[in-house]
Amino acid sequence: MEKRNCRMGLTKVRSECAAHPLLASRKSRGQTRYRSWSRRFVSLQLTYGPRSDTHLVCCSTTRFMWRLLGARVALCRVRTVVERCSRAEAATEAATGTMERAVVRCVPSESKLSLSFALADGSHKNMQRDQSEPLGRALNRIATNALKGHAKAAAAKKSKKNRQNASSGAAPASEPASACEPVVRLYYREEAVAEDVLNVDAWQDGAVLQIGDVKYKVERNPPDFTELQLPRYIMAGFPVCPKLSLEFGEPAGSLFRWYKETKPGAAEREGGDASASASSSSSSPIWTETGVNERVYTPSNADIGLRLKLHCIPGNGQRFGPGRELESVCPVEAGPGTCTFDHRHLYTKKEVDRAVFSDSLVPALEAFGLEGVFRIKQHQGLATFYRKSKFILLSQHDISFHEALESDPLHKDLLEKLVLYPSAQERVLQRSSVLQVSVFQSTKDSSKKMCVANTHLYWHPKGGYIRLIQMAIALAHIRHVSCELYPGIPVIFCGDFNSTPSTGMYHFVITGSIPEDHEDWVSNGEEERCNMSLTHFFKLKSACGEPAYTNYVGGFHGCLDYIFIDLNAFEVEQVIPLPSHEEVTTHQALPSVSHPSDHIALVCDLKWK
Repeated sequence: MEKRNCRMGLTKVRSECAAHPLLASRKSRGQTRYRSWSRRFVSLQLTYGPRSDTHLVCCSTTRFMWRLLGARVALCRVRTVVERCSRAEAATEAATGTMERAVVRCVPSESKLSLSFALADGSHKNMQRDQSEPLGRALNRIATNALKGHAKAAAAKKSKKNRQNASSGAAPASEPASACEPVVRLYYREEAVAEDVLNVDAWQDGAVLQIGDVKYKVERNPPDFTELQLPRYIMAGFPVCPKLSLEFGEPAGSLFRWYKETKPGAAEREGGDASASASSSSSSPIWTETGVNERVYTPSNADIGLRLKLHCIPGNGQRFGPGRELESVCPVEAGPGTCTFDHRHLYTKKEVDRAVFSDSLVPALEAFGLEGVFRIKQHQGLATFYRKSKFILLSQHDISFHEALESDPLHKDLLEKLVLYPSAQERVLQRSSVLQVSVFQSTKDSSKKMCVANTHLYWHPKGGYIRLIQMAIALAHIRHVSCELYPGIPVIFCGDFNSTPSTGMYHFVITGSIPEDHEDWVSNGEEERCNMSLTHFFKLKSACGEPAYTNYVGGFHGCLDYIFIDLNAFEVEQVIPLPSHEEVTTHQALPSVSHPSDHIALVCDLKWK
């Protein structure tokens, strides 16, 4: 009865732990700086409704207000629940004889299951067995492994004793008695499982594996980390977020606790027992809690020179798996100080490297409830992040400009015009630029949908006519998505267009047409001339106007980035000011130690009309 009560108590506490909003769902609190080494980015924030109920497109985590007192109270409650959970687990282990764990991974789509446990001699066994195999064969194999492990341990013990005897002049140790193969049984609900039962049915969660005198509690498919790592380089003032992947679990249901290395003698001077995992050995690091129990930790200047440690317990809202600990490879380094984006919003859309997207942006922004989609363009690509609690990604309609021009009937008329100019056609088809198009729907109002496009047009200063043709392809494709596939949905078109407000590309977007005698049709000389008139039906405007520059490098500065919005659907609520000219030119040009990109993010608040 006492044993059952302990288990019931643990179940109740775990349920309470899982139901707690800070354990079941990690919500971002506070404006956070994120240092991205991607080269280009623009940003937007979308608001709809009569009041400022903020809904974000992509990765903006802006305009959060700290409720410090409430956060502290909630954190205390979380600690209380976790402590109660730990005490209940300890009571359960005592009631069950402090059983070891035997972890079973059994997935229906795979032919084998894995079994992992530690033998009494200290060796760890990982076994792969057919799911369709009778249990008896698996138990016999376990018995054989246990016997081998015992023999190895006995041999090692004898060898050690012989070395000690040789040094003291004593006689060699006698041969140990040969061990018998241990009895191995599997029990479920206190009854032995028949040996002809298949492995897939025998290894149930809560079963008990007995190997000789040692009992193991079977855990079938517990939450587990398949990938867990910290960034190699950590700087003060910049959030640290572990890259992780889980099986049978989710980050929102997992527990995190951060520690920092204590300088030698610091604990004694402070007179406190703050060590988290200290060893009596002076060579072992001493760890102290940071007080942060969330996935993301932002080190301060006080952490410079110290390493960090993260203790993680994977969970899924109902149960927890075995915990893991990570220690940073390098100590926290000094940051660059005040950065130009410290008082602005996080970035929404970027021109990013695949590794930056998967290793940095995804894990960092996922911790704040954001999900990203990526479109590759050779070595780099386009990324769009959106808040999962606010938007649902309905579909993606990405294209490569040159492939769409050659194969999509939608661009037949444009291609027929271009073939009259073979040199220009060849140059256009050589370009690898892509267009990312995503359709989103509000989670609170299913009638609110929008088409969000993102691109990075050809960069060369003499490529004006190429950018015009790329923009014509883009607008035709966006029209197909927003008018035919999803009739009537509004459009937001962001990106690095590599065009100043005086160029033909900008004129084409804003006015809806470009004449065949525009100077950009001969932007690379007469040999590549391609005169044609183009039109589109959208009513677009630049949400952030025409800043003096969004790109400031040695030898050039100008406005190249825009957030084009549908005038019929959106209006601008506010534009977040760009960094001052003094901030941008503190280190002469961009990128710099305080601004890691050569472009400046555009940030604005939009609302539905």
